Amino acid sequence: MTEQPDFVYVTYIQATPERIWDALTQPKFTREYWGHDLVSDWQKGSRWAHHKPDDPNGNRMEGTVVESDRPRRLVFTWGRAESAATPDAQSLVTYELEQFPDTVRLTVTHGRFGADEKMRKGISGGWPRVLAGLKSYLETGKAPDIWAAPVAK
Repeated sequence: MTEQPDFVYVTYIQATPERIWDALTQPKFTREYWGHDLVSDWQKGSRWAHHKPDDPNGNRMEGTVVESDRPRRLVFTWGRAESAATPDAQSLVTYELEQFPDTVRLTVTHGRFGADEKMRKGISGGWPRVLAGLKSYLETGKAPDIWAAPVAK
């Protein structure tokens, strides 16, 4: 099979880059709009985990921080917990934040899927929901229930 194309999502959020960075990386914020804790110190080489506290199955996704330049750029590997020991089996996520006069452009690029069409389909339905939840949460203080409707197939 051929390499799947990158998934790219761009949104503009009325908040500071620092506030958006914190909302993307601190569990007390991610659980509000994503429903999961993203746990790490977000330093280059550190592990991170996508953890749902009430889930007995533990971590959903895990990876390693590749690059961390707060509050501008964060790059990390992304894969199912069972593939964490196999870096080649993991995809790659990049957050880029760019300040404009009254807003910040957040670009999320998720790529390096290899032949994992299931992962590509899953994130294509998930990232728009997560990022819409992030935007609503930061701009209004309230996060919608992004998982109320089924993910499009």
